[in-house]
Parts: sequence; C-alpha cells; structure tokens
Amino acid sequence: MRKILVIGSGKSASYLIKYLLEKSESENLLIIVGDINYSSAKKLIGDHKNAQAIVLDVFDKHSRETAIQNADIVVSMLPARYHIEVAKDCISFGKNMVTASYVSDEMQSLDKAARDKGLVFMNEIGVDPGIDHMSAMKVIDSIREKGGKMILFESFTGGLVAPESDNNLWNYKFTWNPRNVVVAGQGGAAKFLQEGTYKYIPYNRLFRRTEFLDVEGYGRFEAYANRDSLKYQSVYGLDDIKTLYRGTMRRVGFSRAWNMFVLLGMTDDSYTIDDSENMSYRDFVNAFLPYSPTDSVELKFRHALKIDQDDIVWDKLIELDIFSASKMVELKKATPAQILQKILMDSWTLAEEDKDMIVMYHKFGYELNGKKHQIDSTMVTIGEDQTFTAMSKTVGLPVAIATLAILNKKITTPGVQIPINKEVYEPILKELEAYDIKFKEYDVPYLGYNPLNL
Repeated sequence: MRKILVIGSGKSASYLIKYLLEKSESENLLIIVGDINYSSAKKLIGDHKNAQAIVLDVFDKHSRETAIQNADIVVSMLPARYHIEVAKDCISFGKNMVTASYVSDEMQSLDKAARDKGLVFMNEIGVDPGIDHMSAMKVIDSIREKGGKMILFESFTGGLVAPESDNNLWNYKFTWNPRNVVVAGQGGAAKFLQEGTYKYIPYNRLFRRTEFLDVEGYGRFEAYANRDSLKYQSVYGLDDIKTLYRGTMRRVGFSRAWNMFVLLGMTDDSYTIDDSENMSYRDFVNAFLPYSPTDSVELKFRHALKIDQDDIVWDKLIELDIFSASKMVELKKATPAQILQKILMDSWTLAEEDKDMIVMYHKFGYELNGKKHQIDSTMVTIGEDQTFTAMSKTVGLPVAIATLAILNKKITTPGVQIPINKEVYEPILKELEAYDIKFKEYDVPYLGYNPLNL
C-alpha cells in the first residue's frame, strides 16, 4: 500500500483525513496520522482498516525520521514554524511534501535541493492562502487568454460564524486562532496599490478604512486591508496593475467597535501588565483610563472614546461583560492582547451546535479591445459541526486533493511552490466543486474607484 503520513491532527485535519480514508480503498492507500497526542490522531481515523495512528513528536529526531522514511508522501499540518525540520527530512529521504502554510524564507531556501531531487514541495494549498490563489489565477489566466489586460485585482476572505449561529451583536465568533484575530494588522502599516498610487494605512487607522461587499444570499460585509497586499503582485504576474488590494471580511459594524480596543491600547502585545492574575475584567479596562474620584469606569470609558449611551457600539461592549468586577483575568504576566483574548473567548467561542462560515470575494478589473470590464467572484462555505467545520473543509480538502495528485504524478513540477499553475489549480478547483466549494462569477460594470466613471 502507498503510505501517506499526515503529521498533526488538529482542527484543520478532519476533512483532510476523511477524504484520504474515503479514497484509501480505490487508491490503495495507508493513512498514517502522527501526533504528539495519540488519542487526537486516533479519534480522526476511528477503526478504519486503512489507517493507523502513531505518536510523533516533531522534536524527537528519531521518531520523526523513522516516520518520514516509512512514507511515500508527507503532509505537515503542524504550526507553520515547525514545518522546516520535516521539510529537511523530506529532502534527505527523497519524499514529496504538502503544507497549507505560507512559504517561509527557510522553506524557500530548500527550493534548489527539492528541484535537484525532483521533489514537489507544495505549500499555501489551504483556503487563504490556497483557494484564494487558485480561484484568482483561474480568472486572471482566462482574462489573459482572451487578450485582456488586468488593471484591478481585489481579494477578500473571512472566517465567520454561519448565519444560523450568528446570535451576538458583533456578528462574530472565533472560528480559528483567536490570537491572530486580536493582534491582526499589527507590525507595520497596511500597504496596497490604488489607481497606480501606493497607499498606506497605519494600524491606528486600519479599522476605520473599510469597504463594503455584498454577497448574494448572505447580505453585506465590510473588509479592512491586510498588511501587505503586494506580496503576490509579481507571483500573479500583476506588475503593471493599477489597483491591488487584499483584505479581511467581517460583518458591517465589527471594525468600528473593534477600533475602541485599538484606541485604548488593549490589543497591544508588546508589554506585560503587573499583577494581571489578580485583576478583574473591570480592573483591566480601568487600567487604560484616567483616574477619577467620582466617575465610574463605564462613564470614563464612554467619555474617553466619545461613545453615546444609545450607540450600538456601547451595547456591543456591554455584551462582552468587560466591566465585570467578579470575572478574573487569572493570567500571570499577561500582555493586554492576551487578557483581551481571554475576555473575548468567554463570548466568542463557538458553542457545541454552532456552525462556521468561510466567505471569499474577488474583483477582477481588465481592459479588452479598448473597453473596461469587471468580474466579481464569490464563494461561501458553511460548516457541518464542530469537527467538520467550514475552515477544516476549505483548508483540508485542497491539501488532500493535491497530495493525491502528487502521489499519482499528476502534479510533477519540482521545487518549493504555491498552487498558481494550471496543472495544479484546474483539477483541484474542479474537484472542490463536487464538495460544494464553488465560485459564482458575475459580469459587473467597471467603476474603479470613481463611481462617476460610468
């Protein structure tokens, strides 16, 4: 049997392993799931006869090397920073490798070695990055094939709560790593291109510069800019493009309310708060407000941020119970961001019966025969439950499909790469449609950034 080693059995591995198990009979596969937590790996494979769970500590050189040597192809579902040791072993033992993570500098440095050995190291084949690359390149390539010239590309993705589980004022729950949500946008200004001009949004303005997006059947969303929209400019072949913007989607109103935390400094992750373990939530909020012998914490908060008592933002803050004097932080030497994350997890953790949702929206502007055109493309996927989430589906299925395609020599171009070539994206997108991950494309008037440009 052909052996596929999956390292890591976390949240995004459920659909990946389910897909491979369903294909195991017809494709003659043995799925080996390795995790430091044996019961987590075992839970995902059950008693399937074509699967086995093993204890695999990625920091234990012997167990890692033994497992990799024994495999025909390796899928790393570990946190991104741990891929590199696995990748080096794959070079040593001549194994192809697949990850859903961004290509790090260390991973890129293995490109020549992978090429020399004829190995495929496929990365960024999850949802974002992954499905965003593939769906974008499919349309961009089709525009080029008919002689069009790209002048605008915008791409947005959001991991959100499904409409049927949307029951808080923020219209939001954590569907992935909460820490990434709390510190989103930090570490430099957002950078993008607009009508041929470089634009920058500093962190303190990021959540007040949003644009609206309407998705048929799901209503209106807003998007704020990602930190570096230009990362894929050359990769996508868009060096001459006028507008290039990538962003994160939320429901309308989220960003304005979130900006209150930014303005107060509660999302800061650069220092720790003294005696944080003995603080109540109320003490934490009060730590960022001026002293007053008479005014309450609530009054000081509203005054500092100019929030009227009938403002929906105030209702959103009250809903989080951030002014509670009885709920305790209980985190030692915690940063403001860590404390805020704990407070938010009380309210925004998905309940047992909750479903999540992935939304993606692309805009393609192009010139053809002297005229300007635009295609808008949207995709919405709803999760089934807490194991088979929309996030695990849109991350895991592309990884699984690519893994099998590499094993079957349908993807053969060697080296460290991302899924932007037709040999990769065409069959994967086609198969994803069978799992109800599909894009709806619309021809719309090209407005650019001037609605009077009709």
